[in-house]
Amino acid sequence: MKVGILFGSRSDTDRMKGAARCLEEFDIPWEAHVLSAHRIPDELEKELARMQADGVKVFICGAGLAAHLPGVVASKTILPVIGVPISAKVNGLDALYSIVQMPKPIPVACVGIDNAYNAGMLAVQMLALGNDDLSRRLDEWRQKMRADFITDNGGGVDL
Repeated sequence: MKVGILFGSRSDTDRMKGAARCLEEFDIPWEAHVLSAHRIPDELEKELARMQADGVKVFICGAGLAAHLPGVVASKTILPVIGVPISAKVNGLDALYSIVQMPKPIPVACVGIDNAYNAGMLAVQMLALGNDDLSRRLDEWRQKMRADFITDNGGGVDL
C-alpha cells in the first residue's frame, strides 16, 4: 500500500509537500516524481506502470494552468486519482476548473487550490476502506483532532 505523488514542475514541490506530510502522519509510504503529461508522455506512462507494479494504490497529481496531468493519469489507470489544482495563473481557478470538469467516464477527485494536505487525507481515507488497522488509526486521529479543537477553541471568546 503506497501513494504516488506526481506534479508537472519542480517549482510545485513546496505546494505538494502537504500530501507527503499527511501520509507520513499515518505511516503510509509514498514516492514523488516530477512528470509531465505534455513534455514527456512516454516517460509518464512507463513510470505509472512501474509505480503500480511497486504497490501504488492511489495517485495524487498536482497541476496548474490547463492541469492535464490528473486526467491523463486517470486515463492510464483504474486506480483513484486525486487532483490538486496549483495556483499559477488566475489564482488557480483555471487549474481547478480543468480538474473538476474532467469528461465522463474518467473521473478525477479534486481538492481545493494548493491543498495537497487534503489530497493526502483523501488518499488515507481511500486506503482505509480495505485496511482495518488504518481505519482504526484514522478514527483515532479524528477523535484527537476533535478533542484538540475543543480544547483550543471551547468556551467563550473575548472580542
